[in-house]
Amino acid sequence: MKLQLDNLIAQLEQRLLPVYLISGDEPLQAGEAADGVRAAARARGYTEREVHFIERGGAASWEDILQSAQSLSLFASRRIVEIRIPSGKLGNEGAMLLRLIEAAGEDLLVLILSGRIEGGAKTPAWALAAEERGAWLAVWPIEAGRLPGWLKGRLKVAGVEATDEAIALLVARTEGNLLAARQEIDRLALLYAGGRVGATDVAGSVGDSTRFTVFNLGDAVAAADAARALRVLTGLRSEGEEAVLVIWALLRELRGLEAEASGRSDPAAMRQRGWAPPRARRAALPFAELTRRAARADRMAKGAARGEVWDELALLATELCGVRALPLQGT
Repeated sequence: MKLQLDNLIAQLEQRLLPVYLISGDEPLQAGEAADGVRAAARARGYTEREVHFIERGGAASWEDILQSAQSLSLFASRRIVEIRIPSGKLGNEGAMLLRLIEAAGEDLLVLILSGRIEGGAKTPAWALAAEERGAWLAVWPIEAGRLPGWLKGRLKVAGVEATDEAIALLVARTEGNLLAARQEIDRLALLYAGGRVGATDVAGSVGDSTRFTVFNLGDAVAAADAARALRVLTGLRSEGEEAVLVIWALLRELRGLEAEASGRSDPAAMRQRGWAPPRARRAALPFAELTRRAARADRMAKGAARGEVWDELALLATELCGVRALPLQGT
């Protein structure tokens, strides 16, 4: 079955399945979901736990893992075998994981923690088998629009009430890094237990722990939010992101905008993508000029043209949001 974070606890209270697959690149939520599975298993007598880290093409001894999983313990009859696959990918070893999934049962719980797994036709057989024999919970990063509510809820559980301004500042300083957000919430709970915190309190106790991906940049451009796009771009630069990957993300948005302007896009897909509805100011974007700007940024990134690539990317992102910046100079 497919599971979500919201219904995991209810499912665990109802019954314990033989296999759980938790996948995704959000370590806090994935870790908390795994903790929930382990706690439910311990309550049902699964007192032993083995952990195996698997890397694609690594030297994991699957035969030993299978033999150990199927053998009885002198101290406990039930055990958890935890398989961790950081990359989310396995080569031929996927067949061995399938055998382990098939061996799961009343006395053997298989818990698989994986990085993001591709969907559709590329979904690996072992992931489908885990979903069929038990449950697959795919964990996704919290979108920027949902983060204030998530932070407010976590603060409330921690016994702290926060003003809207405090929440906004906490979002600005921890976006994209839920582990840091939890640490800051724990700190605020110690300092202001049972109290109310404002922006000044957050400013004095919370450091800047934001982390962004190029997809955050794409989302900002899609929403025509130039200020956020520049903030994400600054964050990507400070984190050492490759400029060529940023160029790819902006080109992706440029092609989407061009397709929409020419009537070649799917309106339903655009709404699902989260693109800003009123886009009149972007309907007449100079697509040819923006394409040339992107190409020049690419040459700068590869050392084939002079100039500061991140400045060029800032101009490109700003104009993609519908805000006219500096005209393109040269080629």
